[in-house]
Amino acid sequence: RRDAPVFIDQEGGRVQRLRAPHWHEWEPPFDSIAAAGSVTAAARMMRARATVIAAELRAVGIDANCAPVADVARETTHPFLRNRCYGSDPASVALIARAVADGLIAGGVLPVVKHLPGHGLSHLDTHLDLPTVDTALDELDRIDFAPFRALADLPMAMTAHLVFAAIDPGLPATQSAKMISLIRDRIGFTGLLMSDDLNMQALQGSLADRT
Repeated sequence: RRDAPVFIDQEGGRVQRLRAPHWHEWEPPFDSIAAAGSVTAAARMMRARATVIAAELRAVGIDANCAPVADVARETTHPFLRNRCYGSDPASVALIARAVADGLIAGGVLPVVKHLPGHGLSHLDTHLDLPTVDTALDELDRIDFAPFRALADLPMAMTAHLVFAAIDPGLPATQSAKMISLIRDRIGFTGLLMSDDLNMQALQGSLADRT
C-alpha cells in the first residue's frame, strides 16, 4: 500500500531489461541518431521512441525509467557506454535528451537523467574498474557538464562512478561531497539524486568486492 516508483533501465540497444518477444527491441541510440540525418529529426524520432517505451513500461506497472543518457561521447569513450550516447556535441545531446525525457513524461513515466556530471570521458568499464578523468575543469564545464546543466530541471538524476581529478582526486563522484556540491551548485541540479549501481566494481568496498 505504498505509492512508490518502480524503476528500470530501458534505454534501448544493449541496455534494455525488457526484450523481445514481448517488448520492442531497439537499436543502440547512437546508431539510430546517426541514421536520422539531422539533430531535429533525431530528436523527433527519439521522443517517439521514448513514448512507446513509456507505454510498454506503464502496461506492466513501471513508472520510472533510468534514461535519458546525457553523456557526451568522445573518441576514447569505452564501448560499454559509447553507443548508448546521443552524440558528441553537447548542444545536440541536450536537445535529444530533452526529447527523450519529454517522451517518457508524456507517457506517464518519470525520467532519470544520467550519469552526472558526465561519463563520456571514461575509458574503462565502471562495472569492472574505477576510471580517473584528468581533464581540466574548464573543458569539463564546457563539454561534459553542459547537457546536464540544460537538463537540470528534470526530476531525477543518477551519478557516475568516475574520479574527476580536477575536483576530487580521492573519490568517485558518487561518493564525493565535493562532486555532489558541484552537481548541485555549478550544474544546478536540485532534484532527486541517486547512485548508479552499488554493485559495480568501480566502488571500492562495493557489494561485488564482498561476494
